[in-house]
Amino acid sequence: MSLLEQPQAQALLADAVVSPAAVRGCLERLTGFLQRYLPLFYRKEHRDLATLVIQGRLSGLERKTSEPIAHQAGRPRKPVQHFVGAGAWDDDAVLAELRHHVAEEWGDPEGVLVLDPSGFPKKGTASCGVARQWCGRLGKVDNCQVGVFLGYVTERGYAPLDRQLYLPADWAADPKRRKQAHVPKGVTFQESWRIGLALLDRSAADLPFGWVTGDDEFGRAAEFRAELRQRRWRYVLDVPANTLIRDLGEAPAAGKQRPPWRHVDAWAKAQPSTAWRKFTRGNGAKGPKVVRALEAWVQTKDEGGRVGPRERLVVIRTVDGVSQTWYALSNAPAEVPLFQVVCVQGRRHGVEELLQAGKGEVGLGHYEVRSWVGWHHHLTLSLVALWFLVLEKGRLQKKIPALTVPQLREVFARLLRPDPPSPRQIADEVSRVLRRTEEARIYHWYKATKKFPPRRIGPDG
Repeated sequence: MSLLEQPQAQALLADAVVSPAAVRGCLERLTGFLQRYLPLFYRKEHRDLATLVIQGRLSGLERKTSEPIAHQAGRPRKPVQHFVGAGAWDDDAVLAELRHHVAEEWGDPEGVLVLDPSGFPKKGTASCGVARQWCGRLGKVDNCQVGVFLGYVTERGYAPLDRQLYLPADWAADPKRRKQAHVPKGVTFQESWRIGLALLDRSAADLPFGWVTGDDEFGRAAEFRAELRQRRWRYVLDVPANTLIRDLGEAPAAGKQRPPWRHVDAWAKAQPSTAWRKFTRGNGAKGPKVVRALEAWVQTKDEGGRVGPRERLVVIRTVDGVSQTWYALSNAPAEVPLFQVVCVQGRRHGVEELLQAGKGEVGLGHYEVRSWVGWHHHLTLSLVALWFLVLEKGRLQKKIPALTVPQLREVFARLLRPDPPSPRQIADEVSRVLRRTEEARIYHWYKATKKFPPRRIGPDG
């Protein structure tokens, strides 16, 4: 009997079967979903265009900018471009409704709010906020725009919540460029962490959460961590490898009153192997996500060199595959188990993957707008489309655990064609792809662990 013929494998492959019945209700559920948001567009033509654009984001278009969306629908190009680029509708009100929706569906007192900066490569100098700056998508400093995003993670999954464009200092101080890009008068230069704090404050009023996390763009700012402590919010924030720390549990050197200051990476390398503990924090495509972690109570210095309060340092290393190490600071008290802190830190990576899925599936990075308003309008419509996909995926996963956001979007790509295939054809096509993916997962897991993988349940499935 082959590996895929084993009963455990057959049960997992059955989770990859999409039924025609599941396909038939998809468009009706999209219509019902949009009814919640369309009243926020006060003009009828805006409601029609919002529907058109969001359907275009879910379609099979290679580029999901306004012109291809209008062409596919047989509509004039300019009204669609104006609606996205300069339409008189309130994108903040739309995202406020999205956050209320997320709270109703997935609200959890132990939910994790995740801050993530994301770069959008751009040519030229006219697009609002474009500059030579770090672009995570390219892995280097290049010409790009940078957005600060906020996501939400619970046991149900990952959801987008909010966004704001980062405006570099030279842009904020240039009246001519501000006028050309229609930057509102009230928008001033803010560091990324201050933008992130504003996004957190906006969402904190709308939904329950227990943790805040983010990458070292936020964790490196001592003032940001201080603001979170002042709000009594628990955090687990990555910090750079060259962060100076003082291990409060370390004995001072002879003749010294306090332990020495060291870079956190050098400190971690000096720790004995017995200090590291092994944990599994979720399941990957090729096996369990196994890491080793250690912790210590430390102090750091702020940007002015002042010594900060006692914080909990957690260092996490991968065990298998590509070697990675993360350094994080937390204000979680000692009674919170190390395993829980390690898991919270890991939630951050899922939101990065969610945004990458958004760029690939709903055209998050497909835009030709140049203004402040246009960027926020485009991102708002894309995040609404992305939220619909993750919500619908969660609903369908009860019967199709192997369903992924890309393959769910393929369902809508077919349904939204002018002459769509039958539900049976769509179900068969998507099921074939899901089955191949699940077969690969079974092989990888069995090779790595000599066991079959678990069912895909929860955000780390």
